[in-house]
Amino acid sequence: MTVRAYVTLVTNADFARGARALLRSLALTGTTADRVVMHTGGVPAEALAPLEAQGAKLCKVALLPTSEAFNQRHGRRALHGAAPFTKGEKPAFHTPLDNFAKLRLWQLPYDRVVFLDADTLVLRNIDRLFRYPEFCAAPNVYEGLADFHRLNSGVFTARPDPATFEAMLARLDTPGAFWRRTDQTFLQDFFPGWHGLPITMNMLQYVWFNLPELWSWDHIHVLHYQYEKPWQDHAKAPRLHPLIDLWRAYAGDGPVPDLAGLPAPT
Repeated sequence: MTVRAYVTLVTNADFARGARALLRSLALTGTTADRVVMHTGGVPAEALAPLEAQGAKLCKVALLPTSEAFNQRHGRRALHGAAPFTKGEKPAFHTPLDNFAKLRLWQLPYDRVVFLDADTLVLRNIDRLFRYPEFCAAPNVYEGLADFHRLNSGVFTARPDPATFEAMLARLDTPGAFWRRTDQTFLQDFFPGWHGLPITMNMLQYVWFNLPELWSWDHIHVLHYQYEKPWQDHAKAPRLHPLIDLWRAYAGDGPVPDLAGLPAPT
């Protein structure tokens, strides 16, 4: 019997807030796969308790044993200075170095995993992704055709294996290594022949106003709130309010809207 799990990573109380909505969205799809929350030492117990109450399996993980030089290059100030985010704003609680803890999923006791960032919502059942090979991800499309050559690591398929994890550690922290977009850049380098998922499996929120012709509520399976988060106050909130309202519905305890009744981009 194949043992399957949806896995997310929570590194602070803010992302635990996002994970709560994600877990509810998964439950509403009717999946029977395990739901695992990997969490680091920066998450208070009171932020994790609601996730466990939703049926998630909590798995505490350590940050990777990377060198001090590596850690300095990938700290928030250094990374944002060397490779600034010019398309959107990363929230103050964004800690780039912590992103590499995502690789710990290759140590989990599962045969097949679908990873989902904590700022995603699953709007339709995606269990078929467990049948997909390693490594599948959608392109990082949110501005134009040039985006198609890069993957987005907010949703991907994986086959946990300690040998793969050890190979990743050996590749990750080599002298002078700089992964511009942390785990995302690393995973594209580690899996150069990555298989492409349709963008509907990882629809980035900026598509709403940058590429509205690609938006179709009839086909979106996973919605990803990249850059600014739906629980924040931010400058793009008025342009994204239908998506934010949808996230708030999943983050609460009441009914969620019928996707067929949601507005199209204008």
